[in-house]
Amino acid sequence: MEPGVPFRKMHGLGNDFVVLDARTRPLDLTPARRRAIADRRTGVGCDQLIVLEPPTERTADVFMRIYNPDGGEAGACGNATRCVAHVLMGERHSDAVVVQTVSGLLDSEKAGTGANGLPIVSVDMGAARLDWRDIPVSEACDTLHLPLALGPVADPVGTSMGNPHATFFVDDLAAVPVSTLGPQLETHKLFPERANIGFAQITGENRIRLKVWERGAGLTLACGSGACAALVAAARRGLAGRKADVIVDGGTLTIEWQRDGHVMMTGDVAQSFAGTLDPSLLA
Repeated sequence: MEPGVPFRKMHGLGNDFVVLDARTRPLDLTPARRRAIADRRTGVGCDQLIVLEPPTERTADVFMRIYNPDGGEAGACGNATRCVAHVLMGERHSDAVVVQTVSGLLDSEKAGTGANGLPIVSVDMGAARLDWRDIPVSEACDTLHLPLALGPVADPVGTSMGNPHATFFVDDLAAVPVSTLGPQLETHKLFPERANIGFAQITGENRIRLKVWERGAGLTLACGSGACAALVAAARRGLAGRKADVIVDGGTLTIEWQRDGHVMMTGDVAQSFAGTLDPSLLA
C-alpha cells in the first residue's frame, strides 16, 4: 500500500474511531493491518476502524465499512454512523445524509448543538429484530427470556440491531464484573456469531445505566447499538417506555423505539484530531 494515507480520529461519547477514506482510492486493509492501526500502544488506537467507500445503493451518500480491533468485520455501529454522518453533512452542506452499511441504509440528520458545544446527530438505526433467527441464537427460544445465565446474571433479552445483542438487567451495575463475564458470554455456544453483551440497570423513570462488552472490541465507553438494544429490551420487559436516556460511561444517548419498529439514536459527536498513517502500519 502506498504511504500517506490520511485519517480522522473521531468519537461519539468516547466510543472512538479511526476513519479512513477509500472513496477515491481503494485501501488494501488486511486483517493484520486493521489490527495494527487499532492497536492503542503501537498504532493510532480505536474501538473500531471505519472505512468510507463508494455506495452501492443509489439513494446512499456513502458506504461505511466497520472493522473491530481484532481485525474482523462488524455489521453495525451507531456511534460511528453518527460520526460519519457529521463528516458527510459537512462535505455536502446538508442537514441529512444516508449512510449505507452491510446491515442496511441508515438515515441520519443534524439535531442541533449540545451544551458542550458539540454537534448532535440523530440516526435511524433501522428496525429492531426480535426473532431468535434474526439475532441469531442457536436454538428456538423466546428472545424476551434467553436461556442463559452466568454467575450473578441471568435471563437476558435478545435483540438484533443489525448485530446480535443480549441485555441483562441487574440491580447494581457497579457490582457486576463486566470484564470477567463479558468475554465468556460473548462467545457462549448460544451465539453462533458471538454477541454484544449489555448489562443494564434501571436508575429512574426512562433512565437506563448501561455497560456493554462489545463483540470483538471488549468494554468501551459507549456502544450505540447496545444502547438501542437496551431500550428495546427494557420496553419489552415493561421497565421503561419507548423513549429513554441511556447513560453509558462516556455520556448520554437518547434512544426512541418508534411505533414503526425503527430505533432512533441521538447524541453528540466530535473529531479529536487528524493525521497521516505511518507506512509502517501498512506494511
